[in-house]
Amino acid sequence: MAFKSNELLVMIMAGGKGTRLEPLTRDRAKPAVPFGGRYRIIDFVINNFINSGFFKIKVLTQFKADSLINHLSDTWILNRMLGQCIDVVPAQMRTGENWYQGTADAIYQNINLILDEKPNYVAVFGGDHIYKMEMNQMLEFHKWKGAVATVTAVPVPQSEASQFGIIEIDENWQITGFNEKPKQAKSIPNRPGYCLASMGNYVFNREFLIRELCDDSEIESSHDFGKDILPRIFKDFPVYCYNFETNIVPGEEENARGYWRDVGTIDAYWEANMEIRSVSPHFNLYNDKWPIRTVNLNYPPAKFVFGGGDGRKGEAVDSLVCDGCILSGGKVVNSILSPGVFVHSFAEVHDSVILSNVHIGRNSKIRRAIIDKNTVIPDGSEIGFDLEKDRQKYFVTDSGIVVIAKQPGFPEKKMIHP
Repeated sequence: MAFKSNELLVMIMAGGKGTRLEPLTRDRAKPAVPFGGRYRIIDFVINNFINSGFFKIKVLTQFKADSLINHLSDTWILNRMLGQCIDVVPAQMRTGENWYQGTADAIYQNINLILDEKPNYVAVFGGDHIYKMEMNQMLEFHKWKGAVATVTAVPVPQSEASQFGIIEIDENWQITGFNEKPKQAKSIPNRPGYCLASMGNYVFNREFLIRELCDDSEIESSHDFGKDILPRIFKDFPVYCYNFETNIVPGEEENARGYWRDVGTIDAYWEANMEIRSVSPHFNLYNDKWPIRTVNLNYPPAKFVFGGGDGRKGEAVDSLVCDGCILSGGKVVNSILSPGVFVHSFAEVHDSVILSNVHIGRNSKIRRAIIDKNTVIPDGSEIGFDLEKDRQKYFVTDSGIVVIAKQPGFPEKKMIHP
């Protein structure tokens, strides 16, 4: 069953600080962090709604939003005459002198958007996860169950419960409890060993949402959906859980069902990037029935030069190499090169994520690193081999991922030639 586009107003939460992703979020909002070579994290949730046929989208921003706003403006140009829009909504303090106090308060401060659009349903989704989801199926479940609110959740092993907000349900998938990062969690009925982790994505009936937001604004509360509103309402109203594992995306393989990654830490971000550059990733960027759109940068094709006659050879193995990259006698293995990366002769890059316009100097060796945009790595550098030495200059995670923060400016033009 396909719902009409104007039945659903989409509100994407894109205002979080993303402090656990620093230094990648030092100068940008988490949803604006590059991912998978040429995308931004927020592109994935927007593509989910666009591919599902819903074109009325509001993106709520707050912290360090400049690069996010620029990306949305450059990428997502829809036809407002046909009721299509992806509007950036900055925090405006419409209800007082405070910035957003929680997820529910963010929607409450923009309740005028709901009143103006008059949709049947409101989707409140995060803008900082990597996944694919066909939205009509969740709406059909919501309507079929007669729910006032539906929460999307993904099954995870009970041993991982302490990492998530956990939802308890009965056999009909009606919610019976919420627990924030519990040490022990109840299993899913008829599925021992697994519990349900909230994805932080919600669908509400419009009038019910407006009433609950207004009520919440008048009481002592952290004004958050997961902490306050949903735990308060599930005992008295039909609140259901939608099993994300049942969602079928056109063109996707069976083993891709339930793929969802919270890239909220450096290690999780690195691991998710490594997954998509693998030989047979569960998250498929090449499914033409579910295109992942992003900005068109108009770079020239990637170029691989020198054939190895003098010991140097431009090559990439098990890697994603974006437009505008030049591998000038350098070697790239198990890595992602974003647009405009230059790898100079005899340099080697292994198991790394290299963001836009980075230059890897001649004879350099890079391993298990994330290098932010516009960085110039000097000739003969070694990164990721002596972690104690790296910690003196860069951020290094406990697992040994080296992160080199974004640098201002752009490399000298003379460096773009072999």
